[in-house]
Amino acid sequence: MNDPFSQTLFSAADIRQIEAEGLSVERVLEQIAFFEAGAVPVSLNRPCTVRDGIVTIDEKDLSEMIASYEESMQEGRVVKFVPASGAASRMFRDWYKYLETGGIDSEENERIFADNLKKYAFLSDLRLVIDRHGESLERFMETGKYGDILAFILTIKGLNYGSLPKALLKFHSYPHETRTALEEHLVEGILYAQDANRVCRIHFTVSEEHKESVSGFISGIKKKYENHYGVTLEVTLSTQQSSTNTISVDMDNRPFRDVSGRLAFRPGGHGALLNNLNEIDGDIIFLKNIDNVVPDRLKSTMVYYKKALGGCLVRIQKEIFNYLQLLVSERIDDDVMKEISSFCSRKLHIILPAWFQKLSLPDKCAFLSEKLNRPVRVCGMVKNEGEPGGGPFWIVDRNGTGTLSLQIIEESQVDTGSDKQRVIWAGATHFNPVDLVCGVRDYRCQKFNLQDFVNKNTFLISKKSEKGREVKALELPGLWNGSMAYWNTIFVEVPIDTFNPVKTVDDLLRQQHLTNGS
Repeated sequence: MNDPFSQTLFSAADIRQIEAEGLSVERVLEQIAFFEAGAVPVSLNRPCTVRDGIVTIDEKDLSEMIASYEESMQEGRVVKFVPASGAASRMFRDWYKYLETGGIDSEENERIFADNLKKYAFLSDLRLVIDRHGESLERFMETGKYGDILAFILTIKGLNYGSLPKALLKFHSYPHETRTALEEHLVEGILYAQDANRVCRIHFTVSEEHKESVSGFISGIKKKYENHYGVTLEVTLSTQQSSTNTISVDMDNRPFRDVSGRLAFRPGGHGALLNNLNEIDGDIIFLKNIDNVVPDRLKSTMVYYKKALGGCLVRIQKEIFNYLQLLVSERIDDDVMKEISSFCSRKLHIILPAWFQKLSLPDKCAFLSEKLNRPVRVCGMVKNEGEPGGGPFWIVDRNGTGTLSLQIIEESQVDTGSDKQRVIWAGATHFNPVDLVCGVRDYRCQKFNLQDFVNKNTFLISKKSEKGREVKALELPGLWNGSMAYWNTIFVEVPIDTFNPVKTVDDLLRQQHLTNGS
């Protein structure tokens, strides 16, 4: 590259490092420009509420939608996509504090820890690994050696849970087995994503460092579930591509360098997984986080609404495809145009601009074709009961037209310095459990390039610590935020029972995650 600025900013060694990451100098300079410009907050118009951006489905429609989905499922159109690259270390933040200080800070907390330990699905594994070292879990507790117990849970001395991916942690106990989060996703997929040949396709995204261990674990347990449920599991893995990494900068927006003088790159956030999603050979793709699973006794409700969301997608796709066939043919009259315009407004919440009515019929066809010929996502939304996370909002697009659209927004995207924006944010009635089903093929059955529908201006800038030095990190548009900003979106209310995340180890003690509910 002959740009004088890049030549002064980057050495030949820097450029080789950038290219080894799969990036270009131009792309890195673009990232630095994002830091200099700063992230622009979204402009909230109002929260989405029932009958104003969020739809509810009555029992009659639910049955019909589930039937529609099951027909599509039989055709082999379905893939389950699970982002599973998260490490488990954040689950054990409090336990790490105890480990660092050599024990639990009070007798009361020791008692609580000892009582709770008996409820965890990993208890038998913990006993076994302690026994192998010639010790006893009971003796540790009797003598108050809780630091030793924590070391056997968190470090390589024992279960090494602090370094494992969350996918491989034991979540649930059953009378004759225990299951990891990954295994619960396999069972869940079998229940709502197998085709007429009893083939179930599931894709996990994992970090590069955990790919081998996750792959080996799947190889070890796959046949067990295939035999038990009479299915064939096609399980695939992918890692976040290094080309989606972003450069770190210092507080003056200059490229940050480590102690050896090399440029520092960081993963670009979950929005970087759009590339992985883009490469999935599927038509209907369910997307759900690795830690949002339930034991078998609660799976029926979850499966019921998964199929309902899938049926909602199938139904809306059918309508969209029929209308697109009419629009591209241009064999429509004013009455049909009114019908399509009404569909866009009522079903897809597409706000048509005032000048749309002044267009000629061919121009109206072209305009609506562009609006309709996009990926579709149907997103389950649950009533807000104080859980952390983003939510559904009407957003003012920053394109100079004042157009509104439905988006999933995180609090970090909001201008909390604005009283008006804070009030709108606080008025949310629902939040996002990350429960999506995506339609990624067009009316000609060709795959969309999902990169064409990203709002690249919805990146986030955060401050991180790099060995005691403050740096700024850039996160790409979130997978269900800016990366899906220009998809057609439908928000559907689903029961809170479908949302059971495990963000901390204490969440495994919630009633939903215990074998018998207590």
